[in-house]
Amino acid sequence: MLTLDDVTLVRGDFRLRASLDLPPGLTAVIGPSGGGKSTLLSAIAGFEEPVKGRILWDGRDLRGLVPGDRPVTMLFQDHNLFPHLTVAQNVGLALAPRLRLTVRQQAVVEDVLTSVGLEGLGDRKPAALSGGQVGRAALARTLLADRPVVLLDEAFAALGPALRHEMLGLVRDRLASQGRTVVVVTHDPQDARTFADGIVFVDDGVAHPTQATDIFFATPSQAARAYLG
Repeated sequence: MLTLDDVTLVRGDFRLRASLDLPPGLTAVIGPSGGGKSTLLSAIAGFEEPVKGRILWDGRDLRGLVPGDRPVTMLFQDHNLFPHLTVAQNVGLALAPRLRLTVRQQAVVEDVLTSVGLEGLGDRKPAALSGGQVGRAALARTLLADRPVVLLDEAFAALGPALRHEMLGLVRDRLASQGRTVVVVTHDPQDARTFADGIVFVDDGVAHPTQATDIFFATPSQAARAYLG
C-alpha cells in the first residue's frame, strides 16, 4: 500500500495537501489544470520532498530516498526514450544501465517486446516508430524495471483516443492487473471511468482521498461536478 500521511507539498507559492491511500490496481488522478496532479506524482517519485508529512510504501518512510532508490518507476509524456539508442537498448536499460546485457537478458528483452506487440522492431530507433509504438516501448521498459509502483504523468496524452485507450488497456492488463500500484494522471474523465479502479480528485491544492470509480462518478462532490460539467 502506498500512503500519503498528512502530506504538504510546496512549489513556489503553490501548496498541495494530501492524506490518502493508493492501493494496488489502477488509480486515476483527475482535476482542473494547475490543481497539483503532477506535483503529487513528483513527490511520490522523489523529485520533491514534502515540507510536512510522510510518503510510505508498505509502512516504510520514503523520505530522503532519491528517485532511483524508490520502489517507483515513472513514465512522462515524452516516454524518456533515448533517441540515439535502439528500441531494444532503451528497454534493456531496465536490466543493465550500462547495456552490457548477457545473452539471457537479450532474450528477455526480445520476449517483452513481443509481449507488447513490438516483435522484430528492437533494432529501430525511436524516431522510426509511431506514437503508439513508442508508448509500447516505454511500457516494455517499465515491465522489466519490475518496480511495484508505476506513475504515468499524462504519458499517452499526445495520442489519439483509439491509441490512448489501447495503451491504457495494456497498462491495466500488464501492470495493474498483476498487482502493481499504478497511478495515472489524465485530463480525460472518460479514460478514468473506463480504466480506473479508483479516483483521486485534485482541486484547489487538495488531493482528496481515493474513491472507487463508480462511487466517484455516481455521487460527485460539488467541486467534482463543476469539473465534470
